[in-house]
Amino acid sequence: MSATARADPRVPIREQLPLLVVGIVLFIGSELMFFGSLFGMYFTLRGQSSPWTPPEIKIDPSRLLFTSILLASSFTMQYAVHQVKRGNVASMRRWIWVTLLMGVVFLGGQAHEWSTVSFQISTNAYGSAFFAMTGFHGLHVFAGLLIMLVILGRAAAGAYSAGEHAGVEVAAYYWHFVDVVWIALFSTIFIVR
Repeated sequence: MSATARADPRVPIREQLPLLVVGIVLFIGSELMFFGSLFGMYFTLRGQSSPWTPPEIKIDPSRLLFTSILLASSFTMQYAVHQVKRGNVASMRRWIWVTLLMGVVFLGGQAHEWSTVSFQISTNAYGSAFFAMTGFHGLHVFAGLLIMLVILGRAAAGAYSAGEHAGVEVAAYYWHFVDVVWIALFSTIFIVR
């Protein structure tokens, strides 16, 4: 492109995606394959084992509450992104703290779930699948919480603004991914019988 073409206001300027955004998209793609293999394992074992689901594994108010909290946290995280894009870093930080708290509550619900089910990972194929799937998801939630703490630390150091917010955006992409995976896991484990 010539120097005159760049100076021409009629020539649109093409913005490139930050490499951080490209990186998280590729990472989420690899994570989709990982969780896809867990779903493949679940349905393969389910097809070969009978009976499959223990009677206590069903939708109940506690599971719905913790699921709702996790799903609502996607909205609070997205609002944090909205706020930083407007230049309101203080509000972004508050919304990330709310999101982080919701994620901690969800993990607390998962810990309660693990401690109260009547089976263990070694009980049968269902136990192995249940703990593998919910455990790996829980690790991803925990990783998301650590990412939020890093963002909060960087925000305290002045790293984000209306023009510089790619780190917050990629954290939100990751958090939305964790939520979408939970919808699929919840449906598979508690609804599809």
